[in-house]
Amino acid sequence: MADINRTTTITLPSEISSEIIADVQQESAIMRLARRVELPGRGLTIPVITGDPQAAWVAETAAKPVSNSTLNTKLMQAYKIAVIETVSREFTRDAAALYDELIRRLPAALASVFDSTVIGNTQAPGANFDTFAAATAQSFGTDVYAALVAADTDIANNGGVLNGFALGAQGRGALLAAVDGDRRPLFVNNVSEGAIPRVLGAPVYINKALYKAASGSDPAVYGIAGDWSAALYGTVEGVQIRISDQATLTSGATTINLFQQNMIAVLAEIEVGFRADVDKFNLLTA
Repeated sequence: MADINRTTTITLPSEISSEIIADVQQESAIMRLARRVELPGRGLTIPVITGDPQAAWVAETAAKPVSNSTLNTKLMQAYKIAVIETVSREFTRDAAALYDELIRRLPAALASVFDSTVIGNTQAPGANFDTFAAATAQSFGTDVYAALVAADTDIANNGGVLNGFALGAQGRGALLAAVDGDRRPLFVNNVSEGAIPRVLGAPVYINKALYKAASGSDPAVYGIAGDWSAALYGTVEGVQIRISDQATLTSGATTINLFQQNMIAVLAEIEVGFRADVDKFNLLTA
């Protein structure tokens, strides 16, 4: 918790602000796969197609069939992710260095919370934020390839097409370890590459926040596979920045008095929402 009442709001140059947003998206595997929409502060009602129209053969001069898509709606609501970073007063003498440091360090922190929440590793911030916690799970077990094919089939059976994977670093490790009967890797042409750009023809993106260790009877979570045309995220006004040099910050048992310790605090926050057709996604577990 932080008493950051005495703050200064700074307006980042447009190119810097755009770069921070771009880096958040680059750091987030989920954002790289899902579609982005502009999200107003009051939220956004999204139409969801739950059934497709049905065409049919017709004879010459016969009446054509009438068949409409069935629709539902979901409210995408904005929820706030925030982080406070402290730096020394000396560091701020060079404004360009401050901007560079924000670009380097803050996007990953914001993206990690978003990805961890969407996959279900972290509790959702509210009822109007979808997660994949209850998605159908496929266990890698002893046959990684069979699990991936099972995910592809389940997604297809629910009206989707598997077109992307978002994995934790351990998920990539599990794919690298998958070999055929002759001990040849299944998903890389050259093990020295150390990368798996595509699996079953679909792109793979990595964020270590997507991994969750096994706990009790719950298996480890390696990542998520799905039809990402059925997932949307939205942001309100991009990343907001506030600065204080006289606040008192509390982090666990540690108290930081910025004025006394000649430091400043940089608060970064983003308002973001996420909605998806969860049936078109499969969790990948150990």
